[in-house]
Amino acid sequence: MVALTPLPWLFVSLLSAFAPLFSDRVWQQAQVLLIGAMLAPGKRTVTSCLRITGRSQERRFVNYHRVLSRACWSGRQASRILLGLLICRFVPAGPIVLGIDDTIERRWGKRIEAKGIYRDPVRSSHSHFVKASGLRWISLMLLTPIPWAARIWALPFLTCLAPSQRYRQKQGKHHKPVLAWSRQMILQTRRWLPNRELIVVADSAFSALEWLHALVRQNITVITRLRLDAALYQPAPFRHPGTNGRPRKVGKRLSTLRQVLLHKQTRWQRLTVPNWYGESSRVIEVCSNTAVWYHTGLPPVPIRWVLIRDPAQRFDPQALLCTDLTQSHLSIVSCFLRRWQVEVTFQEVRTHLGVETQRQWANRAIARTTPCLLALFSLVTLLADRLVNQSTLPLPQDAWYAKQRPTFADALAAVRQQYWAHMGFRPSGRKRHILKSSKALRDCLIYALCRAA
Repeated sequence: MVALTPLPWLFVSLLSAFAPLFSDRVWQQAQVLLIGAMLAPGKRTVTSCLRITGRSQERRFVNYHRVLSRACWSGRQASRILLGLLICRFVPAGPIVLGIDDTIERRWGKRIEAKGIYRDPVRSSHSHFVKASGLRWISLMLLTPIPWAARIWALPFLTCLAPSQRYRQKQGKHHKPVLAWSRQMILQTRRWLPNRELIVVADSAFSALEWLHALVRQNITVITRLRLDAALYQPAPFRHPGTNGRPRKVGKRLSTLRQVLLHKQTRWQRLTVPNWYGESSRVIEVCSNTAVWYHTGLPPVPIRWVLIRDPAQRFDPQALLCTDLTQSHLSIVSCFLRRWQVEVTFQEVRTHLGVETQRQWANRAIARTTPCLLALFSLVTLLADRLVNQSTLPLPQDAWYAKQRPTFADALAAVRQQYWAHMGFRPSGRKRHILKSSKALRDCLIYALCRAA
């Protein structure tokens, strides 16, 4: 099978930003793996990427494996370039909303050293606990509206592996928990974007005083959940000069949010929130105020809390916190609703980009492959965005379903179609448009069709 080497100008203009990170030889091989990961159906192994790009007879196939396991290139610098491309296109001005969360990549095998046994968040519930063997990844994503999709997408740009505690103990190193990894990732983003306003949206697992305090010191706003029984206080009273003793950290103890929820004199305000978790607008009732969240031995953090309840009682009351006291309750709720797109992205990369199907065993290859597949979600979005600027994304219009707006599956299909069209495959009903395709192209298409499931 002859290798299909030329790339469309659309691909070259975007991927050229990453070329300085690689040597010339490694860059050619890295492009093959990247294009193969976009085109390949099913498993995203190195061999699948080689087959779909017409390199099934490549005798030096081991060199493509070494791009991930041995080659010298910086994934952190690649993340910085990707973030710059995303911000330049989708958030050129205004605050930057980031979402962070961890996910479990289910992997087995004795040679995968960094794996651990974790709670499976998808299969578990409040009353049912399910364990999963795999790798824990922490991903930082840009939460931004996509104009042609008419909705918020979560675009990954920085992902790191959080090894299990047993693995760190075997190496004789101190275990670093998820909060420490996530704090380091966000502070790295602050160094990349020193002059932009950052808003981080996270789930209840990241609602920790030390973690919040570290980000507030770097002028980073955090929006997350808050326990209904959290200890809230008034700000510390004014300390007169010359007063003896240690200065107070907080003032008078306030009622817990659970008590506020049950109090009959609590004044609720009705609020219409558009796009409630991807649905239509929903009417909720909110109550908001400022306080200082404090626990003995931990730093106090001033917050604005928002208590939410549903008049129709379709969900249990919940509370949010924001470390920016000037934010309104509507903006806090709207920002937090964007966090759900992080879960959507995790599902999309498993369904369409083959996360959990790769088979690397080397530690460096494992640490690189999954972040690359997650970043591929953002690269496909950027490529589809350039296609939209030239025309429109083709949407499947069936007699039983008229699709109104594109999804990531449509974006990926459009990017694939652009590549195959460049290679000479242009399906058309007119005879003058029919071109004789090469044997290499036919073999690649047959391979894709036969393994589409």
